[in-house]
Amino acid sequence: MPRTMPRTMRRTMQGAVFHGPHQPLVIEEVSMDAPMAREMVVRTIASGVCRSDAHYVDGLYTWPAPAVLGHEAAGIVEEVGELVTKFRPGDHVIANLSVFCGHCEYCLTGHPNLCPKQETRRGPNEPPKLTLASTGVALHDFFDLSSFAERMLLHENAAVKVADDIPLDVAALISCGVMTGMGAVLNCARVEPGSTAAVFGAGGVGLAAIQGCRIAGARRIIAIDVVAAKLDLARQLGATHAVDSSSEDPVARVRELTGGGVDYAFDAIGLALVSQQAFDALRPGGTATVIGMIPEGDKVALDGTAFLQEKKIQGTDMGSNRALVDMPRYVEFYRQGKLRLDEMVTRRIALQDVNEAFRAMKAGEVARSVIMFDGGT
Repeated sequence: MPRTMPRTMRRTMQGAVFHGPHQPLVIEEVSMDAPMAREMVVRTIASGVCRSDAHYVDGLYTWPAPAVLGHEAAGIVEEVGELVTKFRPGDHVIANLSVFCGHCEYCLTGHPNLCPKQETRRGPNEPPKLTLASTGVALHDFFDLSSFAERMLLHENAAVKVADDIPLDVAALISCGVMTGMGAVLNCARVEPGSTAAVFGAGGVGLAAIQGCRIAGARRIIAIDVVAAKLDLARQLGATHAVDSSSEDPVARVRELTGGGVDYAFDAIGLALVSQQAFDALRPGGTATVIGMIPEGDKVALDGTAFLQEKKIQGTDMGSNRALVDMPRYVEFYRQGKLRLDEMVTRRIALQDVNEAFRAMKAGEVARSVIMFDGGT
């Protein structure tokens, strides 16, 4: 399959560079290597600004610097390596941060999201994917994607093809937030029709979880947040009840609304206290699922006697997804009007506005800001 450029050439582009925690990202010229045998170059059309990125900027999680962040994206294939057979230039794709090898024990037992990915990454003796154009210093990529840049250099298992008529700004949301929230409901908790559910946090992931509960057939879906506008949007997307936890005890209110607790609860924020509240909001036999990223080192304290009521708490990584199966399903849900993504995009911004997007997210002003690169539609 022909490539658009010789292997020896590098591209120069703009990217948002992370130089360490508690520092704003800096827009700089970044040099990208040509694709190796199973890699491809994808022109980034849209990249969502996710709270996971903010966790590293805020120092709640660690990541080596310098790096190009970003991991929720969609784009168009520009060039493919010589062994790539699933894609060709011009294909529209959703980026998949749950990159998988396809033949390890996790992949073969239905858990490709837990693949150790050793074979899908470049080795220490191979050239870095990204460098600073000004100095040649190697840049770390982020979750194998680094989508806060005009192009991404991806392993072929780090993308899923979609039809050309799917808007790439909303398709980008499927890459992380939707796959995480929906997957937590459908793959991990396996919410049953007619059940009750509470979702703590009505940001991008929480709104996806609320929609997952609606699609799964839950009869009562309670959204909990501290921002009224986010609770209003949660109602539009499927929540039957809304609880403002800034003015009332969310656990007591959930118990009141359900006559004792919910069958399923989800922490879509990632705070130890919220995970505890999700567990406490369960009825006997219920299951709490922690979706959000609890800061490194934090512990969740639970009442041990609750386990005698067969209450359960579990975690999930990226919605326990099977990207090659789940992403096309979610695209089809969108086509059918069951999964509403357009309403989740609050702002479309330029790459230069990425730091403002972090501020707006933490202030509760947006469900999702989406960076639109040149050529985005």
